[in-house]
Amino acid sequence: MEKTTKKLSFKHYLIIGSMLFGMFFGAGNLIFPIHLGQLAGAHWITAGIGFLLTGTILPLLAIIAIAVTHSNGIYDLAKPIGKRYATFFMVLVCATLGPLFATPRTATTPFQIAFASHLNPAQQPMWLLIYSLIFSGITFWASRKPTGIINSIGKILNPAFLALLAIIFAFAFMSPISSASKAPITDAAYQNGSILNGFLQGYNTMDCIAGLLFGIAIITAIKSLGATSAKEISMTTMKSGALGIGLEAIIYIALIWLGATSLGSFKLSIDGGIAFNQIANHFMGITGEILLAMMATLTCLTTAVGLSTSFSEALHAKFPSISYRTWLIIATGLSFGIANFGLDTIIAWSTPMLMFLYPLAITLIILSISSPLFGHDSRVYIWTTIFTIIPAILDAIAAAPAIISKSAIATTILKLDDFLPGASLGMDWLLPAAIGLIIGLAIHFITAMGGARATQIEKD
Repeated sequence: MEKTTKKLSFKHYLIIGSMLFGMFFGAGNLIFPIHLGQLAGAHWITAGIGFLLTGTILPLLAIIAIAVTHSNGIYDLAKPIGKRYATFFMVLVCATLGPLFATPRTATTPFQIAFASHLNPAQQPMWLLIYSLIFSGITFWASRKPTGIINSIGKILNPAFLALLAIIFAFAFMSPISSASKAPITDAAYQNGSILNGFLQGYNTMDCIAGLLFGIAIITAIKSLGATSAKEISMTTMKSGALGIGLEAIIYIALIWLGATSLGSFKLSIDGGIAFNQIANHFMGITGEILLAMMATLTCLTTAVGLSTSFSEALHAKFPSISYRTWLIIATGLSFGIANFGLDTIIAWSTPMLMFLYPLAITLIILSISSPLFGHDSRVYIWTTIFTIIPAILDAIAAAPAIISKSAIATTILKLDDFLPGASLGMDWLLPAAIGLIIGLAIHFITAMGGARATQIEKD
């Protein structure tokens, strides 16, 4: 018999909402909406809507998927597709959020925000090496025996960071740099496809796949507050998400608007880090730059520790023969090495990986949430994934740097995209995924009807 679930209060929703916000929002999340605003210009609102779908709605749905399926993490969530696939998907997500892309980005983002604009291109590699070495060393030291200290620091740093952000927003709203509605559209793709391009830009937050990995931590926290029933856990997730992720959505929209208004005084930046530094200097001078540099570094440091420990703990649990410390050395060592390629290079190479992972993550989330409707039948999962994975590979190849995407082999392979609608937009997986879903559902319901008919005949 299920234990009586505790009715959670608004205070509990605030606690979980704060946890959600703290897990998903870091200094790195600042640079992409600002850059999006600079790209979309006058179409910043429609681009923002697309960005919110992947940057806020999907991460929340990822956590709800964990709750609905009673999974213990991303491996359990993907296991209906097959144990080997679940291991493959989990390792790929851990690597993406760990030493391949997300963790190196925690070092390069504050460097780009704080120092890059003050150094000439010839000096940047040396100072990035020094900065990332110190950053990675502190990350390793703080992650050796994870304690509540980092979380405590995060509780201080996040409010401080938000306070600084609020000050910049106050200046910007009282005295805008320019009119966002009259800002030039610097990327032609946003002239008629701003929502879709905003949707794809939201991939860069990595929050959807982070939700799959970290969702169990949220569910565990909700259970610790006294909720035991699946319904109460799901409702608490949604209500808390409306608070935590709702705040994140408001900040994203404000940052996108800020990026659009910045075009009145600044040119389109290579990335949002440089743009944010320029904006802080515009409103607060060198003081703003210094405060921003300190907060970005410390906030990214707590994120780096969280990502490194999550990566090491998840893989140690799956492969216990390799110690947590060894995984941590791998995580911080690789992160340090990759960080020295620079933020722009990391973003360029992470894009194809995200173009591959996101379709698989989105379909997995949709399948998991709707799985009670088809009895959690693994055949529906399998057929949908089979039809999704091929166009996802094509999208990854098309989004890769020119050394790959323009090669003879890639050019030949990408001719398959001629037969798939939405290929030029990076959305050619939608139709195949729908076909796979329909096939899987047809097999499920036909089999179910056949089984019911056979049972009725036996009774007769």
